[in-house]
Amino acid sequence: MRRTASGYVRVRAVSGTHVVFLAFDMKESDTTGLMGFAIQRTDFIDDETIWLRGNKTFSSIRPSTGIEDASSREHPFQAFQWADYSAKPGYKYKYRVIPMYGSPGALIEKPATSVTIKTEPLTGAKHDVHFNRGAIASQAFAKRFPGMTLDEAGAPAYAWLTRDLLPGLLSFIGKAKGQAYSLHAAIYELKWPEVLVALKAAKASGADVTIIYHGKDDETGLANDEEIARAQIKSLCVPRVNAKLMHNKFIVLSKNGKPVSVWTGSTNFSRNALYGQLNVGHAIHDKALAARFLEYWTELKGDPASNDLKDWAGSKNALPPPDDSDSLTPIFSPHRGRGVFDWWIDLASEPKPLFMTFPFGIVADFRPVFDQNDGVLRFALLDKYVNGGNAASRAAAIADIERIRRHENIGMALGTNIFVDWVDGWHQEGSGIGVNVNWVHTKFMLIDPLGKKPVTLTGSANFSEASVNTNDENMVLIRGDSRVADIYFGEFMRVFAHHRFRESVKRHIDQYGSAAFNTWKPQDLFEDWRKWVPGHFKKNSEHDIKRRYFIGS
Repeated sequence: MRRTASGYVRVRAVSGTHVVFLAFDMKESDTTGLMGFAIQRTDFIDDETIWLRGNKTFSSIRPSTGIEDASSREHPFQAFQWADYSAKPGYKYKYRVIPMYGSPGALIEKPATSVTIKTEPLTGAKHDVHFNRGAIASQAFAKRFPGMTLDEAGAPAYAWLTRDLLPGLLSFIGKAKGQAYSLHAAIYELKWPEVLVALKAAKASGADVTIIYHGKDDETGLANDEEIARAQIKSLCVPRVNAKLMHNKFIVLSKNGKPVSVWTGSTNFSRNALYGQLNVGHAIHDKALAARFLEYWTELKGDPASNDLKDWAGSKNALPPPDDSDSLTPIFSPHRGRGVFDWWIDLASEPKPLFMTFPFGIVADFRPVFDQNDGVLRFALLDKYVNGGNAASRAAAIADIERIRRHENIGMALGTNIFVDWVDGWHQEGSGIGVNVNWVHTKFMLIDPLGKKPVTLTGSANFSEASVNTNDENMVLIRGDSRVADIYFGEFMRVFAHHRFRESVKRHIDQYGSAAFNTWKPQDLFEDWRKWVPGHFKKNSEHDIKRRYFIGS
């Protein structure tokens, strides 16, 4: 949902399920002396009014012992956008945004602007979008479970980390109760006991349940076989051995023999996928789309050779589509050649704001998309810069990406954690629990997500050529659905802000070593407005581009 309110400060609110993103704008002439924005939130459901809080403070009035967070009324936000990450699905909130002037300890309010908005419910008529927190390396985890690993913290930590991802998955599986229902799944990693128990229960209820899984004689395949045997569901499972990588993660739900819904996204059925790295599960209630997925599943069940599956894809899933009239376009791999891959690059290359996640780095083919210093906002959230290659090729790729990210219109964040405790009020964080991917495992592209015709591309493919013409993969292109785009956008910005700050801390420590403690105070707010406000109005700077796009100008 989107709402805009005008006043001394113009405010735009964009709500997802768990995030309300707020953008601000003012006349530049009114910003003289601006110390930041205070935000007051009224929760109409729980009848509560609070000041949003942040970690940065004015050093001149900060207690000597330090504080973990502070009210924005005393320590306002020095940015032209902020987000509420504590919102709840299906709630109604009012945000009162107040420009603050004066000096630390003696701030003065100028006219506030209020905007009222509802967050999206977890379920919709067509789309249910479920993100986990992707925040095992976070201050929230460190504060809730101080000094503990995930296993030491136990059930409360598991529930907090998965948020509504695992419950959403279990709810989708749980719809298959009785002989009228069937579940047809294709899953790369089939290793989390709670999900296997749910699939077994669906079968016990009378539903038809069949699971295709990556069954090659490799680490993943052998681990899958072990968990399948432990769960005693071997009779439900079909190994896929003739694929280079059976990388799908989808389930088709049918009733009375007719497909009705499909669960897709980036989530493997594993500990790391559900609780560690950022992942999304996306249920789409569309009979035609579900039927297309079931047709693909049926082809996979025969364990076809790669060339045979490419023949099928070329005939039954011809891409790119002739035009952009379809609101839902499924993409099944492998295809022959790189036509689909080039289509994705062409979509991303349009001169429109772009937000993408890259679990295995930005491959060389995608770098030109971002290598455009043209004033168009482009953001990338990466788990790592590159994947594979020798030392020389990796160094060259990293140098290339470092060069690209210096463009004013490019925003990048690289996954990491806070591994020091000298940032005032912050705690040392734990590391991830992954092997190949620790922080960001989602694979999605948002094109002009806040525009009138947003495009969302989501699924299992890692935006590489191999994910199009070698591996078994699935993606869905969603056109024109603002609800979907708003949810994905809010979660992107949440995790982007999370890791961008962590990356800045790591970079400073890497540069200055033990001297970093004395050379940088990332917790400090500026006490002179001229040190932060003008940059937001410097034409075509990242701050300026963000301010104008987020407010909708």
